[in-house]
Amino acid sequence: MSDKVPFSFILVIGLMLFALFFGAGNLIFPPMLGQSAGINIWSANAGFLVTGVGLPLLGVLAFGFSGKDDVQSLASRVHPVFALVFTTVLYLAIGPLFSIPRAGTVSFEIGIKPFLGEDLDHIPLFIFTIIFFSITCFFSLNPVKTINIIGKFLTPIKLTFIGILVAMAFIHPIGDFQAPTKNYKIHSFFKGFQEGYLTMDALAAFVFGIIIINAIKEKGAKTKKHIMTICAKATGIAAIILITIYTALSYMGASSVEKLGHLDNGGTVLVKVSNYYFGAYGGILLGLMITVACLTTSVGLVASCSSFFHKLFPKVPYKILAISLCGFSAIVANIGLTQLIAISIPLLTAIYPLAIVLIFLTFFHPLFKGKTEVYQGSLLLTFIISLFDGLNTGGIHISSINSFFIRVLPMYKVGLGWIGPAIIGGLIGFSIVQVKILLNYSSSRLNK
Repeated sequence: MSDKVPFSFILVIGLMLFALFFGAGNLIFPPMLGQSAGINIWSANAGFLVTGVGLPLLGVLAFGFSGKDDVQSLASRVHPVFALVFTTVLYLAIGPLFSIPRAGTVSFEIGIKPFLGEDLDHIPLFIFTIIFFSITCFFSLNPVKTINIIGKFLTPIKLTFIGILVAMAFIHPIGDFQAPTKNYKIHSFFKGFQEGYLTMDALAAFVFGIIIINAIKEKGAKTKKHIMTICAKATGIAAIILITIYTALSYMGASSVEKLGHLDNGGTVLVKVSNYYFGAYGGILLGLMITVACLTTSVGLVASCSSFFHKLFPKVPYKILAISLCGFSAIVANIGLTQLIAISIPLLTAIYPLAIVLIFLTFFHPLFKGKTEVYQGSLLLTFIISLFDGLNTGGIHISSINSFFIRVLPMYKVGLGWIGPAIIGGLIGFSIVQVKILLNYSSSRLNK
């Protein structure tokens, strides 16, 4: 492969990146953010784009930069135990705890619920999740090209419909922006920043990144510079598309409040806006596309998680793991979309900063020569702070600790108090390395 890379190849990689990150579930967050942020939509959206677009794509670049083959080997730079725990929690988060069940609940919320009326019990969701995850299980156990074909055809159709929907929102807005909700009145950028955690894409980047890097390598790219060049251009393409779509969806949500009111979740916002512009037929088309798209996402995640846990526990057959994951995900999905999102926030708040710090340490790896003390110091202090952030978002407030952190940590109130400790922890780790070098040097001189 020559240094001259065809644009067509870069475009294909960029679109692949976009398709991996723009799962059907991601559609629901920008409209809800727009509804909540109101007149503060642009600052909130900017924060969301940092964690919803910027960090995931940085994660992909970090994989190319590191030269590692999987997330566990990358995380082992910290410690083998950390690598095992972090990777396991990551796969659980993007798998059976949140992302896989969310695929089922989003499908129900958009594709089924609008046609059942307002007074619902849990039976329709229960029946739907049994059907949805039975189909997921079938395709996960019998990998065929059908899912890939559906995905390839569905993605352009889905994007076309969403494009028409947001174009209508821009050309004929439903209403004017309203006052922001309580959480978005001040520090809307930082609230949007934390809302970007819900996409879980920075976590997924540790799984998807290696797919992209391998695709680039298969085309003949060998050197790190060549891989990074292609990857950087491809991530730029994916970023432009993601930023455009997320911003448009946020705008659509913000302009819908005046007539539709504040709704429970982003799935309901999409349905209501679709019905507003296109009537019941628009809702049916949107529901069908989202359901099939979520099914495709669900199959891919079950396959990925089953493969990981089979590698972790070789004695447990892949099929048993896939069936178990589907059954467990069906149970979790019956919590409901709004409740599932609420439950996921504390865990994501606690582990997301670890993923962010690991990404940045990967880029700085050559500067401190990959010393484990730097990784360990930075991630340890990060986790201590992010753990209490997670407890706070879960409604568990330890006032004495929170008061102390507010006094000593900049931005702790807005959920970013871990940034300073991450830097300090890294510097402490680097200092320990220098002390060890000095002591070893002194010891060797004395022995002489």
